[in-house]
Amino acid sequence: MKKSFIIFLNLLLVMQVYSQSKITRISSTKDFQWKTSNEKFSTLKNGLEIDAEILINKPLQVIDGFGTCFNELGWASLSQLKPTERENIMSELFAPGKGANFTICRMPVGANDFSLDWYSYNETPGDFEMKNFSIAHDEKYLIPFIKNAQKYNPKLSIWASPWSPPIWMKYNKHYASKPISQNVPEEMKKKIRDEWGMDFTGLSNGLQPDQEGFEGTDMFIQDEKYFKAYSLYFSKFIEEYRKKGIKIGMVMPQNEFNSAQVFPSCTWTAKGLSNFLTYLSPAMKSKNVEVFFGTMERANHLLVDTVLTDSRIGQNINGVGFQWAGKGAISAIHDKYPNLKLYQTEQECGNGYNDWKYAKYAWSLMKHYLSNGANAYMYWNTSLNDGGRSTWGWHQNSLISVDPGDHSYKYNYEYYLIKHLSHFVKPGARRLETKGQFSEVLAFQNPDKSIVIMVHNDNQEVKRVNFAITGKFFSPELEADSFATFFIK
Repeated sequence: MKKSFIIFLNLLLVMQVYSQSKITRISSTKDFQWKTSNEKFSTLKNGLEIDAEILINKPLQVIDGFGTCFNELGWASLSQLKPTERENIMSELFAPGKGANFTICRMPVGANDFSLDWYSYNETPGDFEMKNFSIAHDEKYLIPFIKNAQKYNPKLSIWASPWSPPIWMKYNKHYASKPISQNVPEEMKKKIRDEWGMDFTGLSNGLQPDQEGFEGTDMFIQDEKYFKAYSLYFSKFIEEYRKKGIKIGMVMPQNEFNSAQVFPSCTWTAKGLSNFLTYLSPAMKSKNVEVFFGTMERANHLLVDTVLTDSRIGQNINGVGFQWAGKGAISAIHDKYPNLKLYQTEQECGNGYNDWKYAKYAWSLMKHYLSNGANAYMYWNTSLNDGGRSTWGWHQNSLISVDPGDHSYKYNYEYYLIKHLSHFVKPGARRLETKGQFSEVLAFQNPDKSIVIMVHNDNQEVKRVNFAITGKFFSPELEADSFATFFIK
């Protein structure tokens, strides 16, 4: 009886708090972004049809944060702007309470597909003791990029993964896994460019047919001395970045370990990665660095399960990272390992057009990952020149586009999309269960008890939606083809 009475009093207190709360509404459409207005609570009436109920007594996963990735081409694009403009952008992205509020970000270990060219931290063949290891290459782009972000958010969490090990550690002795083909029929080029953003005209990575790697094979040399050397490579990376005042809190062993790509890449089998992790995990533990498995870009959850059930290393895996088709595996892994941290590690990248259609698709990705247990959500390219073309011919979207001609810039639709959550949802927030016929909704409760509700109206006309929370309701009209966030405090 006493316990029931306490629960009743707590519920009554919560109802009282939210009945006196202010509801701030932020709306974005194709033509106008980040429009602010207010809503009011009303007393819930009998017979009122509720479209979405926010269940604050059913908290789900903890949110670690939202963020983006530090790539060389990102800083190269921002460096074309006036210093004051660049600082305004970095403040907007990283300063707490101002704009995107990014709190967790990714970086590469060596070159990735949005580097200016291939490099690693040690291209001296046979240097198993890493005597020639150096991060000097990063002094021009990555380190200034990260240090500038830290200036605005000193508590920024950073994690890292390689796209390719040094080439002498791979069987094919090349940074890529697949040659760039110029044998694309003319009638297919526009389709490939528009749908996938790829245009390899005039490009070559120099990889020969006998150097090609394939999914389901280990391109990394499966030998103990190479595993030890690569673990030492990771350790040196952690140490050298710490000397620069940059703490890497977590690593993943390989970006997209199934994918043979024309850019820096390295295919592994799950067993091959497990073998390497028996060396990497203790090396990182000695540095107080967590190890996640990933990044996982296939829908086959059994690939993840193979590693997590490996008695040698499963207990030392602190989480799993998913991207691209990996979205098809996250639900099964979350169901089987409900307490395991799961990160969405790279939002799908688009085609460089940065259009409203793709922003709507990006919402479906955010909703899918966060509804299936993701603790963190990361965008990919922070900033690119207009068109977003990579060194290896892939045009991709970005939060910010820079015009190298007149040195102007703009925030793209997907920036406002992720800001609709990241500005309001704080680290430590809990996702909240919702129920009702209106499903285009995500809800969270911050540590300070404020509530964040994000919705999408995909209809081409205004839609009224009745939201209920702790005995109160509000009934906003959602603009046609829009996103909205309701912040209740």
